[in-house]
Amino acid sequence: MTPLLADPAPGLLRAAPIQPGGHTMSQERLLRYLEIKVHHLIQDRGWDSIRVIGDYDRSTVVSRYEKTGKLFNIERPTATVQGGDLVVKAFPGADYVQHYALIIATYLAMTGRRADTVSYQPPGQEECRAALDALDLTLDGDLVIVGWGLEHLAPENGGWTSGPGYAWQRAEVAGRRVVYLGFLHSIWGDVAGRVVARLAELGAGDVVYVGKVGSLTPGIEPNTWLATGNTSLVGGELVSWDDFFGDYAAARGGVQCGLHVSSPTTMLENRDWLAQHTASYAFVDPEIGPMGAAARQAGIGFGYLHVISNNLTAHYPADLSNERHDDVLRRRTVLVDRIRAIITGRLTGSPAQVRGGTR
Repeated sequence: MTPLLADPAPGLLRAAPIQPGGHTMSQERLLRYLEIKVHHLIQDRGWDSIRVIGDYDRSTVVSRYEKTGKLFNIERPTATVQGGDLVVKAFPGADYVQHYALIIATYLAMTGRRADTVSYQPPGQEECRAALDALDLTLDGDLVIVGWGLEHLAPENGGWTSGPGYAWQRAEVAGRRVVYLGFLHSIWGDVAGRVVARLAELGAGDVVYVGKVGSLTPGIEPNTWLATGNTSLVGGELVSWDDFFGDYAAARGGVQCGLHVSSPTTMLENRDWLAQHTASYAFVDPEIGPMGAAARQAGIGFGYLHVISNNLTAHYPADLSNERHDDVLRRRTVLVDRIRAIITGRLTGSPAQVRGGTR
């Protein structure tokens, strides 16, 4: 029998693999979801230990499974080889470091390899905050649109200005100054909340987050609806915010409005988790709650308008394991056009309203 590793060093936590049979994704789809995320050095060989830390370091070994074909959210955690040990470096955020460690441990377990070699070190608050100091924009009450699909939402003739780990461009929409802001790395979970806090420090008037959520409502087919709302369950408490969209987005066709629940990682969204939340909540993702809470604390407006990308209550052809399929991309193109129209309509319909600056 192979001996188990000793307990992790102080400050490290063991990443226990989840039970794939109890997850809301089928085992086949779950394994595919893991395979497209796990660093190639882990898939190619075994390691005495694998440690996941918070450190945005693009000078180390970049995964060959990084995303292609789009501008933003293309980077995966990198890795540093230390003899028989591997240090995996994820963008500093407590949720993201835990998420990636669970991905690795579960992948190893599902492929018949030792998973007790995986540990993670949650980054400290100051470390997480400092990681976003490089985000530096001059804002004066601007609406900042951040997240997914920005290359299709921003003007086609606009040019992107690059910063360390992000890019942005300015435009004017219905008389309002708008900044489109995309990140090369993931802004998973609590990182996204710090993005909003940083944008408020820089002078943003409102932040809109465009992304993807999972549905907790039976019968909602993925990639056919948009989601919005103004309340999320964060750490066991309901948090509401000053909603940028008001009632406007929810009144549009093809938009579902409901209560959201913030989950630190999709790996923990098993059937027991679903049973606890499906009766009261409509959507789940890691970012919306932390972003809304940060906006509320900073006194700025926040709104989300997301594609419903998967449904945790049933197995549909489309889920988180096959998001690059042609049919998924085609359907999402239609939804991005709808998102653009709703944001433009919201701005056109209330040009006199001012929050945090001139419009």
